[in-house]
Amino acid sequence: MTFSPGSGLDTSQVSQRSGGGGGLGLPVKVGGGLGGVAVLVIGLFLFGPDFLNQASDGSAAYDDSQVSSSGSDSLAETCRTGEDANRDARCRVVGTVNSLNQYWPSGASALGVKYARPDAVLTSGSWSTGCGSASSAMGPFYCPADRTAYFDVGFFDELRSQYGADRGPLAEEYVVAHEFGHHIQALTGDSQRARQGDTGPQSSSVRLELQADCYAGVWAANAAQTSDPVTGEPYLEPLTGDDVKSAVSAAQAVGDDRIQRKARGRVTPESFTHGTAQQRETWFMRGYSAAEPQTCDTFSPSTV
Repeated sequence: MTFSPGSGLDTSQVSQRSGGGGGLGLPVKVGGGLGGVAVLVIGLFLFGPDFLNQASDGSAAYDDSQVSSSGSDSLAETCRTGEDANRDARCRVVGTVNSLNQYWPSGASALGVKYARPDAVLTSGSWSTGCGSASSAMGPFYCPADRTAYFDVGFFDELRSQYGADRGPLAEEYVVAHEFGHHIQALTGDSQRARQGDTGPQSSSVRLELQADCYAGVWAANAAQTSDPVTGEPYLEPLTGDDVKSAVSAAQAVGDDRIQRKARGRVTPESFTHGTAQQRETWFMRGYSAAEPQTCDTFSPSTV
C-alpha cells in the first residue's frame, strides 16, 4: 500500500528507544511458545500472546532513561510526508500508526468501546517494558501492561529473507496493524479470553492471534479513507491486488505450521499458538472483505 506523497506524518504518535546490546531478554512470566528457548523466541517473533496473556500486572520496572530525545528529533526530521513513508521503513511505521489511530475510534465504537491510543515505540537492542525486559530478538509485540506496541524495523527484512514474505509495503503495515489489533483486544477485554498454556489449532491462544489478524484486515480495507487531519490528504492510496497479496504472504509466512517446519523439520499441531498459514490468511481476508470489526469474532465459532 503506497502512501500519498502529500500527506503529512505526525511523529508525536511514535517514539524511539534503544538499549545496550542485542542479547536475548526474556519477558517476565513467559510461558507457552513452541518448546525450548530458541523456538520460544521464534514464537515471540510471531506477535504472540506470551506478553498479552502472561505479563499484564505491570510489575516490571519501566526505564524512562532509555527514551532517546535525539532519536525522537531525528524521527521528526526524517519522517515528514507520505513520500518519506514510501522510502523509509521507520516512516512507514509512523504513517501506519497515524492511519490506525485515525481509523480505530470508529472501529472501536462499532465494538462498543472507546478508543484510547496505544503508545508505539521504534526499538533496537534491548530495553525495559511494563511486561519485563525485551530485545530485538523477539520481533514486534504488544505489551498490555504499558499499552505499548514495540517495533524493530529490522524484523521486516527478516520477514522477507527468513520467512518468505513478499516485499510489498503492506506486508510491513500488516505487522503494525496486527499489534494494534492486540490493543483493541485489551480495550474490549478479549485478551483475557486466552488461557495460559492453551495450545492447539483451536486453542484460545490461536483464536486471539487470528482475531488480531482479522482486525489488521479490517484496517487495511478502511485505510485509504483515513486522512491527514491538517491537509485532508488521504494517508494511503487505494489498495491494489499486489498490496493484498503482500499482506497475505506475510500472514502465511508466520503460520505455526510453516515456522515449525522450518525450525524442526516437522509440524506438531498440538503446540500451535498462532494459527496455521491458512488460518491466518483466512482471517485476515475475512476482515478485509467485510471491512467491519464485528466480523472478527474468533471465539464463538466451534472451529476457526
